[in-house]
Amino acid sequence: MKLKALLLGAAAGVALASAAAAERGSDGTVNIIYWQAPSILNPFLSGGTKDVESSSLILEPLARYDEKGNMVPWLVDEVPTVENGGVSEDLTTITWKITPGLKWSDGTPFTSADVKFTADYCMDPDGGCAQVSKFEGVTSVEALDDLTVKVTFAGPTPFPYGPFVGGESPILQMAQFKDCTGARAPECTQQNFNPVGTGPFVVTEFRPNDVIQLKANEHYRDPAKPAFATVNFKGGGDATAAARAVMETGEFDYAWNLQLAPDVIAKMEAGGKGVPVAGFGPLTERIMVNNTNPDPALGPDERAVQRPHPIFKDPAVAKALSLAIDRPLLVEIGYGQAGKVTCNLVPAPDVYNSTTFDCSTQDIAGANKLLDDAGWVKGSDGIRMKDGVKLSLLYQTSTNAVRQDFQALIKQWWEEIGVQTELRNINSSVFFGGDPGSPDTFQKFYADVEMYANTFNGTDPQSYLGNWLCDNAPTPASQWQGENVARFCSEDYDALHKKLTETAGLEDRAKIAKQLNDMLVEAGTIIPLVHRGRLSAHSNTLGGVVLNVWDTELWNAADWFRKQGS
Repeated sequence: MKLKALLLGAAAGVALASAAAAERGSDGTVNIIYWQAPSILNPFLSGGTKDVESSSLILEPLARYDEKGNMVPWLVDEVPTVENGGVSEDLTTITWKITPGLKWSDGTPFTSADVKFTADYCMDPDGGCAQVSKFEGVTSVEALDDLTVKVTFAGPTPFPYGPFVGGESPILQMAQFKDCTGARAPECTQQNFNPVGTGPFVVTEFRPNDVIQLKANEHYRDPAKPAFATVNFKGGGDATAAARAVMETGEFDYAWNLQLAPDVIAKMEAGGKGVPVAGFGPLTERIMVNNTNPDPALGPDERAVQRPHPIFKDPAVAKALSLAIDRPLLVEIGYGQAGKVTCNLVPAPDVYNSTTFDCSTQDIAGANKLLDDAGWVKGSDGIRMKDGVKLSLLYQTSTNAVRQDFQALIKQWWEEIGVQTELRNINSSVFFGGDPGSPDTFQKFYADVEMYANTFNGTDPQSYLGNWLCDNAPTPASQWQGENVARFCSEDYDALHKKLTETAGLEDRAKIAKQLNDMLVEAGTIIPLVHRGRLSAHSNTLGGVVLNVWDTELWNAADWFRKQGS
């Protein structure tokens, strides 16, 4: 397999959507497998990519991003801009015009009231909305008429496309969710597991962390789509089994996020049943450093308080941990040409990729000296201690072969610099599940450091960088939702991010975004490891697949079809 060529031309040679069957439901069943099983079908209540992805078969935004990162209209006829009058000259409002005639899957009209409701739902301070950063700076959302929605911001907002754009910010039906606002949001199991949507498919059965059964939406806006009558969406297992099910056995048509070593992918492709598809977006594998005390002796409220971690209150520790890591080796064993060394949280698009740091060379000696100079003294057991605190860390991540390889290597390197390291891995469906009752989610972060990857929709990182604002930390009051899982808090960071929301011009925005990135890395709250290519696979018989690294991978599932003669 020539993976490099694959990465450079991910969408090349994809059959045109027009080749799809001309009759809705004529192509039978499509089988999809996500080895990280979805836990909920409401992306506002989960920061897990798997939940956002699966929800996108059902729920849709007003606009989204195509495979090239371009913003495209979805439930509107055009994306509002200053030029077409949709964005005010003073950049304080954006007005969306909904496409006439759209219907929910229950046959009722899709209106501006649903859009306004969605904003109110997510911005409710008691609701714990995982995507609240998309609504940063929004002061009001008004339904001017049935098909017109006006969003007003507190001040000039050069990038007003946080709300209702991309798979992370879809529209909920007001009639279905009206009794599920605020603290009641996570309690509405029926609504969260069986949302009414405008997308190509409708849920018929959902077993969390297992299987989703869907059927074609009879009220979908294109009468010829979707080509598939039903969807069998299987969750769970591991990346190896998922890849094998598409490329070797042909049991499934699409497998997502194949986080496997390059030689493993190559062997599976030789099975002849399917092909991998790949592309680079802003996906970054990183280690998150806990800013709070995760001591299990503390209650949940105490463990969520933004306070100095007994070890990481010394910035030398996180810097030493980073210095000790051999990133080129991690890339080689984990991803090959589907990975690159990165020192940044935001490695793409290139205009936002900071050049401030060079972390490409491992420096064990430098890391040891840094800890020596900071007063961390090695004991007879080789483990360092300072002021009665032992340099001992619990390092957790999701269960995955590549991540466990990374853990083993990093544990070895850290122990070379006197850091005792306990490893823990958690089933990915649980780790990324967002269940407020579970102690094992990445949001709760009941460990000292944790490793995972995530990304953002589109090519502008404003909302993504907003995840590290002080008020976006998960707490019991937010139903443990919020993307600031490290509970980083800096008034300077918050002020600089506000400046980004008010700044126009790509060059100036990029400069501020890089500064925000550098603040997070310099503070040691994030230790970036690998800029990962997105790698999935589809069967030889599945047409219409266009890998999208800027939105959800299932963004154009309405265009998928069974190839003739297959």
